[in-house]
Amino acid sequence: MRARFVLIAGLLAAPAFAEPTDVEKILQRDFHPRGQVGMKRIAQDGVQRVCTETGDRPPPQLAKTLEADQMKTIAFPEGRLIGDWKRGEAIAQSGRGLQWTDKPDAPSGGSCYNCHQLSPKEASYGTLGPSLYRFGAVRGNGPEIQKYVYGKIYNAKAYNLCSQMPRLGYSGTLTEEQIRDLVGLLLDPASPVNQ
Repeated sequence: MRARFVLIAGLLAAPAFAEPTDVEKILQRDFHPRGQVGMKRIAQDGVQRVCTETGDRPPPQLAKTLEADQMKTIAFPEGRLIGDWKRGEAIAQSGRGLQWTDKPDAPSGGSCYNCHQLSPKEASYGTLGPSLYRFGAVRGNGPEIQKYVYGKIYNAKAYNLCSQMPRLGYSGTLTEEQIRDLVGLLLDPASPVNQ
């Protein structure tokens, strides 16, 4: 186990020098930069590499340490973290953004329905992530839950190192305002999520 921890620590210390995985080799061979999409998207960072190398089961102490490091990356804005749930619903529905045909300065969507159930009015949703239906109705919408939801959307790996949820704020995919609007979608009592 000690050798495995040393290997993982080495991967974190110098991810650029780590041998590419078979999948990365295939992607490097078959994908090419186009528009705003570059090859750097293929390279895993140290956290992603740890999850890959351990089959999403890193040693608990390492996971705890790395989650704490990821928590430090979350830029919590001042004040209330609940935005406009109606804009949040549009963001959750939208899968646009960061594709080679998109303009680099165009806003991205969150693609939330690809993985989660949110509003009962939406007939099509993914099941990779948990259902978020009635999320705020069950958990409330106080300052602590606002902070949790904002942070989870910003960088899910701060809460679960090998989470499959994208780091939407950390990656720059979504803006501070968009994340606040998604928090509103999940926590505002008037949101269809909480009906």
